[in-house]
Amino acid sequence: MPANRSVLVVAVAFLLTPLSTPVLTKAAASTLPAVQGAATAEAGPRLRTLFDFDWRFHAGEAIGAQLGGFDDGAWERVDLPHDWMILGKGNREVAAEGRVPTDRTGRLPEQPEGPFDPRSPGGSGNGYLNGGIGWYRKTFTLPASADGRRVFLEFEGAYMNTEVWVNGTSLGVRPYGYATFVHDLTPHLKPAGARNVVAVRVHVKQPSSRWYSGAGLYRHVWLTITDPVHIDQWGTVIRTERVTAERATLSVQVDLRNHSAGAVNARTEVTVRDAAGRGVAAAYAPAPVGADGTGRASLSVEVPAPHRWSVADPYLYDVEVRARVGGRLVDVEHVRYGIRTAVFSADSGFILNGRRLPLQGVCLHHDLGPLGAAAFDRGIEHQLEIMKRMGVNAIRTSHNPPAPALLDLADRMGFVVMDEVFDEWKRNKTRFGYGQFFDEWSERDARDMVRRDRNHPSVVMWSIGNEIEEQNDSAHAEAMATRLAGFVRDEDPTRYVTSAMNDPAPAMRTGFAKPLDLFGVNYNLGIYAQVRGRMTYASETSSDYSSRDQYNLVLKDGTPTIVNRLNNHVTSYDLEGPRWGNSAEVQFAAMRDAPWMAGEFVWTGIDYIGEPTPFNWPNRSSSFGIVDLVGFPKDRFFLYQSQWRSEPVVHLLPHWNWPAEYAGKPIPVWTYTNADSVELFLNGTSQGWRSWKGVQDFHLAWQVPYAPGTLRAVAMRGGKVVAEDRVETTGGAAKLQLSVDRPMIRADGQDLSFVTVRVLDAQGRLVRAGGNNLVRFTLRGGGAIAGVDNGDPTNHEPFVGPTPAAAQHLAFNGLALVVVRAPRSAALLTLEAAADGLTSATAAIRAR
Repeated sequence: MPANRSVLVVAVAFLLTPLSTPVLTKAAASTLPAVQGAATAEAGPRLRTLFDFDWRFHAGEAIGAQLGGFDDGAWERVDLPHDWMILGKGNREVAAEGRVPTDRTGRLPEQPEGPFDPRSPGGSGNGYLNGGIGWYRKTFTLPASADGRRVFLEFEGAYMNTEVWVNGTSLGVRPYGYATFVHDLTPHLKPAGARNVVAVRVHVKQPSSRWYSGAGLYRHVWLTITDPVHIDQWGTVIRTERVTAERATLSVQVDLRNHSAGAVNARTEVTVRDAAGRGVAAAYAPAPVGADGTGRASLSVEVPAPHRWSVADPYLYDVEVRARVGGRLVDVEHVRYGIRTAVFSADSGFILNGRRLPLQGVCLHHDLGPLGAAAFDRGIEHQLEIMKRMGVNAIRTSHNPPAPALLDLADRMGFVVMDEVFDEWKRNKTRFGYGQFFDEWSERDARDMVRRDRNHPSVVMWSIGNEIEEQNDSAHAEAMATRLAGFVRDEDPTRYVTSAMNDPAPAMRTGFAKPLDLFGVNYNLGIYAQVRGRMTYASETSSDYSSRDQYNLVLKDGTPTIVNRLNNHVTSYDLEGPRWGNSAEVQFAAMRDAPWMAGEFVWTGIDYIGEPTPFNWPNRSSSFGIVDLVGFPKDRFFLYQSQWRSEPVVHLLPHWNWPAEYAGKPIPVWTYTNADSVELFLNGTSQGWRSWKGVQDFHLAWQVPYAPGTLRAVAMRGGKVVAEDRVETTGGAAKLQLSVDRPMIRADGQDLSFVTVRVLDAQGRLVRAGGNNLVRFTLRGGGAIAGVDNGDPTNHEPFVGPTPAAAQHLAFNGLALVVVRAPRSAALLTLEAAADGLTSATAAIRAR
């Protein structure tokens, strides 16, 4: 069991703040000129610069590309984050493992459709997108003031089998595509002012993942210059030893590294500041560091009247850690942290700061829809904003260490996180999966995840694996689980260790579950009662699937009847889950009847590329999401709102555009609501009241004879109207509308604007039935169209256009999304949308 249940967690400042605006240590010593070839950065004893821009990229093998003199002039110029799979630039490298997926006729096309290759070795799991080999190269020069200092290159993640060279010298291979890793470039660099070359080879063998992985340098890269004596990578650890209303006692451990030939007597100083920047606590301690060695300083500070971090009030302090040698400031690191207690109980579930907090969680894969795996901070933030609106308070990083920005945002926005390291151990789930690296790399990868993430207040548990095949291995299960759990506890004894188990009963028999603090149950509703009495939560639930605004109502014997699956879409009435799962409503009932469970993580919050269950080709993305691939809510979104939020909610379905032959025939009408009762009106005539009395489901239902017009739901609570919703019979598509999520973005080459495209009738109403027009997009003023999609899992159009300023895409049930990437200088951007026979639309976005 974790030794300390009152956990203070911190987050490094440059990780917490969106990386599109790099935050570096403030100037406190001599100024260092910016590195040529990197983004601008503040100067100080530690110079940290964003290294994302002006790379050269080549898809495929390139013999000799690691050499400094290699000619890459014909290669494509790209900025990071970059995912070549989503761009359709991969290749079929190996034969597919096992059975090739088939379509309904039992045949697959030979040739790709758009970027989607029906015979991709990654198959449906990878969304029919190819991997292969890709090369990146970048040149840079260092200022004279960098002489005698250390230079490090940090990759937040590169998928996968990534080998890095500097000036022709290999720095090694990192196989795991989700690991953050750092190389010391110092011994291999040329003198100040001379040209240095970094070359990176990424090799994505398929299938290596059960879901869409992406390919390449899909996360940020950083260049950091430090003094020879500096704070070590992930070397600051802060914990809460005691916390009361009057004060919090914090322990601060700082590891220093000395690259010089002589021992030094360093001094470490800590200052704690509140959110307004006022100093509230300080301490210092000596830290002797041997020649070419490491040293550690241990300090204790007391914060008066601590303001606790919570999901409703995610308050963050700033801890400034300074290192001095002989009075000279040699390093500064800013750490954001949140003071909170996080406890699990067998009886009461999850308790945050002394109060029970049911986990209203979702599982999220790492892709960002039309952006692929490219981990733009604003893209992650956009997804989390949607989840917050739904009532989500917990995120599971399925099934790998996330981009650092996700945890920074969770700290800032108020989510608790289940941080997961592996989807498989030694027994592979795919031909080229992690099992091939497990023996050599699992300790390093597990430790690195915990070291990187242990200072985040959002993280409340570490998962050592998802649905691990060794659960059933009586000979090795306990030893392997104990080994990994031990690595995690070595690095952080304060949080709970867990695993998400789809075979919980065998896991208990084999000893797999023995070293776990928390018992995570995937599906298996029948086991909830059996595990009562131990700390348990539902680590993966439901797997309900549906397609946005696809109701699949067909006439059978003259009666409108719901068909679960029709034309490769699943009904949005949300009636079906896979054989291993269940509908959302069945899961809500199960959680209601098991109050000892700490909560749940629903599979999934958002659709993702790959795993198009219950279909294969032509479907290329999942239907599990409560929200579709581009972020548009499905009807199920409002079911979760009604159960997870206290604000009044009423949502009406289906749409109200049905063929003439449906006239007078009964249409199933549902509402999702948290009100006491709902009255339904059709064209002003009441169709009756519904309340929850005697209702076992989590929706209220009517059978309404169809007539065109307006269907209106009026929700009552305590005898008062608290919410309304309506659907109307619309006319045909007449015009387009563009709506930007933010009219002002940062001109930093990293920020994004999400532009919703709506197909409207002449009266300005969304055409949900039949609004599938082909829309052409033109961007003027700079920037780039980074992605476009419509949420239709069967669509095979490219996610990007032929140029950064042009794209086209079908709408799906009246909606599409365009993602605009900011330029690197101030500009007024104009996006125009046009479609044959429709009035066009424009939207302005200012980058500054």
